[in-house]
Amino acid sequence: MTINPIRLAILIAMASFTSFAVAKDRPNILWLFAEDTSPWMGCYGDPVNQGQTPNIDSLAERGVRFSRAYVPAPVCSACRSAIMGGMNQIRFGAHEHRSSRGPAKIYLPENMKLLPQLVKETGYFTFNFGKDDYNFVWDQAATYSLQKKNRAAIDWQELKENQPFFGQIQTAGGKNNTAKFPAERKTDPQSVTVPPDYPQNQLYRETVAQHYDAIRKDDDFIGTVLQGLQESGLADSTIVVYFGDHGANNLVRHKQMPTEGGLHVPFIIAGPAPYVPSPSVRDDLVDLLDLSATTLAWAGVDKPDWYEGQDLFAEVVVPRSFVAAAKDRLDHTIDRVRTIRTDRFRYTRNFKTDRILLQPQYRDKRPFLQNLHELYQSGELSPKLTEIYFGQRPAEEFYDVKADPSQVNNLIGDPRYRDEIQRHRQLLDDWIAVGDEGVEEEPLAELAYQANGQKWGEGVNPEYEVVRSDSDGDGLSDDWERINGRDATDGRLLFTFDCGGWQTEGWSGNDEAMGNIAGRLGFLDFRLPGGKAVITRTGLKLDPAKNQGDLLINLRSSPGTKVTLVAGEGESTATIHDATQMIRFPLDWKDTVRQIELRFDGPPGSVVEIDSIVMETAE
Repeated sequence: MTINPIRLAILIAMASFTSFAVAKDRPNILWLFAEDTSPWMGCYGDPVNQGQTPNIDSLAERGVRFSRAYVPAPVCSACRSAIMGGMNQIRFGAHEHRSSRGPAKIYLPENMKLLPQLVKETGYFTFNFGKDDYNFVWDQAATYSLQKKNRAAIDWQELKENQPFFGQIQTAGGKNNTAKFPAERKTDPQSVTVPPDYPQNQLYRETVAQHYDAIRKDDDFIGTVLQGLQESGLADSTIVVYFGDHGANNLVRHKQMPTEGGLHVPFIIAGPAPYVPSPSVRDDLVDLLDLSATTLAWAGVDKPDWYEGQDLFAEVVVPRSFVAAAKDRLDHTIDRVRTIRTDRFRYTRNFKTDRILLQPQYRDKRPFLQNLHELYQSGELSPKLTEIYFGQRPAEEFYDVKADPSQVNNLIGDPRYRDEIQRHRQLLDDWIAVGDEGVEEEPLAELAYQANGQKWGEGVNPEYEVVRSDSDGDGLSDDWERINGRDATDGRLLFTFDCGGWQTEGWSGNDEAMGNIAGRLGFLDFRLPGGKAVITRTGLKLDPAKNQGDLLINLRSSPGTKVTLVAGEGESTATIHDATQMIRFPLDWKDTVRQIELRFDGPPGSVVEIDSIVMETAE
């Protein structure tokens, strides 16, 4: 059947009018998306900011405050990518921080659309003021009607003329520069409580105080936004959502760590009925992916089948038994961690145990992080803080976060929690089984792009070694040696185990019963199951002429332990006489050395700790 062109035009016009009319009956939706912000506000019961965050508090007074809201990742781009996509970032390849910035591009799955595009296609005016920071290639024109980097210059008249709107205003949050914040409004460092997972010193009191100030400054900005809504006559027709993308930026066990501090964020919704219920506090576990689903419900958009969240205000809300999150590469720091939070516990699985928990990262030159290293090197850092920052990375962590919200005491080996730990293992296994693209490493082009020359730092993880060259044959790439302050041309054996991002420096054990050989920062350590163990370093191409002299091994173990060096056809043995000793192996290598073995024979179950393996050349 042929349709008359005039009639077709009329039908299209009627359809457009109908869509426009329906859209006009829907609410405006405004997200105030804060960067790097922990829930340290008056409305969250924080005594330091009591009365100091009046604008955020006003949203809580007239809306719904969620006390236990968690983000899907402890870093901005992965979190924002997930919320825009409506599902966890590991499901669709958006998990690696700052992906798609270089030659390797990530594309959305076929037919997948971002949240703003879904609502835009039904008549909404969509906008974003400030950062976007998505880890994939996306169609900006299809997603946003208006986009600009300036978050402060808001044209309220333009928004008033383009209702209904769905917009995001990105606030600086914890990234606010507070150097010029009024002195009379600044937080007294002596008034704050430093969380127990940080040194209890003046520097950390000042660091914590600064985060309070950053929130106060952000509250001022939020006040101007709320005032703009009011003065433009939009307040009564606009749902306002305030939330954060992850925890405090200057606390290293908040941002970039999949902990309570890194994942627990403020989340408040205020707006007109019937879209937002009467003022209340919700204590159920909430994933910020639920905000994605709830926003579609407000806009009258059917939820896509890939969405993992639920409408928080639906007639039937199924309480979550857990919320899950993931950590992968952050800037140049490569990792893979998965974690779940249930009502009382947090279970975390570390997939890369050849690096310490506090890896080299973009904040390494900042005073608060340098202070941690200085305290560790001087022996002044407490044993507990040494463990959670510089200790051997465990494969699993388990915390009673109601009793221990700072996650200081890992209960993974406590037999009292055996059943709960097993339950949490299964919950995490089931969640990962839905789909986890972090199982595979990134493409070589992405690794090469992230490895060197980035403003946030240079990579030291072993994954980067596959895209680097080792010209002197010592098993460590030229770039890795340069970054770690070593001579990339001397061709001599040198292993000090003090990188943090690659604790083993390529050594491996022969028996799982040895345990994780990557010890605390500066050491290898392992058990002697049955009294024997072997560690091996392959990937060598050592020039024998450059390795004549003594191989020195600085180690600790039980007296009487025998250590045998095997390289090529040569073999020599030394015996430890003292608990701590430097043992020497005179070398007379004739041929290129491609592999070295160290064999240990001592009391069953005893522990060997190696400080360094150094080639001392003959003069």
